[in-house]
Amino acid sequence: MGENVTARVFSGEDRQRYRQKVRACLDVFARLLAEARFDSERRSFGLEIELNLTDEAGDPAMVNAAALEAIADPDFQTELGQFNVEINLEPRLLGGPVMSELESSVRASLNSAEDLANTAGAHMMLIGILPTVTEAHLTADSFSANPRYGLLNEQIFAARGEDIEISISGVERLQTFADTIAPEAACTSVQLHQLCDPEAFPAYWNAAQAIASLQVAIGANSPFFFGRELWAETRIALFEQATDTRPDELKAQGVRPRVWFGERWITSIFDLFEENALYFPALLPVCDDEDPLETFEAGGVPKLAELRLHNGTIYRWNRPIYEVVDGSPHLRVENRVLPAGPTVVDTLANAAFYYGLIRMLAEDERPIWSRMSFSAAEENFHIAAREGIEANIYWPGVGGVPVAELVLRRLLPLAHEGLDRWGLDPGDRDRLLGIVERRCAMLHNGASWQGATYHALLEDGLERTEALRRMTVLYRDHMHSNEPVHDWPLL
Repeated sequence: MGENVTARVFSGEDRQRYRQKVRACLDVFARLLAEARFDSERRSFGLEIELNLTDEAGDPAMVNAAALEAIADPDFQTELGQFNVEINLEPRLLGGPVMSELESSVRASLNSAEDLANTAGAHMMLIGILPTVTEAHLTADSFSANPRYGLLNEQIFAARGEDIEISISGVERLQTFADTIAPEAACTSVQLHQLCDPEAFPAYWNAAQAIASLQVAIGANSPFFFGRELWAETRIALFEQATDTRPDELKAQGVRPRVWFGERWITSIFDLFEENALYFPALLPVCDDEDPLETFEAGGVPKLAELRLHNGTIYRWNRPIYEVVDGSPHLRVENRVLPAGPTVVDTLANAAFYYGLIRMLAEDERPIWSRMSFSAAEENFHIAAREGIEANIYWPGVGGVPVAELVLRRLLPLAHEGLDRWGLDPGDRDRLLGIVERRCAMLHNGASWQGATYHALLEDGLERTEALRRMTVLYRDHMHSNEPVHDWPLL
């Protein structure tokens, strides 16, 4: 979402020209897939981590511009809300002691940024949804300065023609309306990137879709929003609703949502970009000067700017990425399922489980997606988001099964073997997958810690708002210790 787009008003002619350019890009993309040499280093992976800024009391600190100026590091960038920032980590090769090296690097960067952000009155937090965020923090005035965010807001509401309803039923119920997309800023995530060649991409994307429910269940870390206790991973429901361009009538007609799990297993990355062009009108119809066909036929590698920009306004939980890097085209699966936090080591444990398991499932002779319907994978995803680590889902060959039992008995051994295939250091493998194992054995993750601590504070006599603040500050202190969340004390 962070790409710069100049503020402007779009005409019908802009939209028509953009649609033509997207279709031209799609035609050239098909030829690229058939004829071009893509970067095929599947060990290449990367992470993006979104963070919240809080004040001393644990409330959102709307100071990202000042914090970023103090941090002065190009790896840190703005996000939608003024209490959000993001750190983009350089790609690395999956193997050897890379996870230990990455943990040290990320912790050093975040500790340095924390010290510098303090000078702007902010503390950094890795969490899926900040428990203290309220309606007052999520208005048009809370957008970051990048004109792209205001443009997206205008275009989404032009498409809807009415306010967005946010309705989530969990432990408690929330029903409210928003007149901007600002509630999306409450959702902070970790994005895991995996480089693929065209032939391998469908298997890796299908595998990522199949295990999305497992990622959400064991990594859930967003149980509160607007002071209500909702889903274990409320971020899923909130993000789906906060950027929905469809009024009720279009939903009833079956128009696809822009935050989308998808509707089928794929046989080519082309399937996903073709769906983008077929199903979704432009939100930001900005055209590039490049003629993609002319560039391709001259022997160059086209940027396909319109295809990429359009793809960036369709929020798949596993998004296809096309980019040109150092003059070569490459493709990535961008996994957008996980919430941020609770700690750096928890984040890397989630990543190790994902990369190990996806390797095994993508290379299975009888792939999981040949034995499970796509609708079952989607149903699993939303069950896991609601119920978290105590969820029961469907798994081929097992039927209905508790997620924790499935992970402990069947999937952790697969992830272990997958990390061996990547060549990961055995010490890193055992340490990180051991964190996932303990979470599942104890049925204790970020969401369950937040819920249990909040209720303990209520029992101690704190009222709701103060209990959420106190829990947030306790969480922040534990986060900086880098002890995995299953070892955190409640108070």
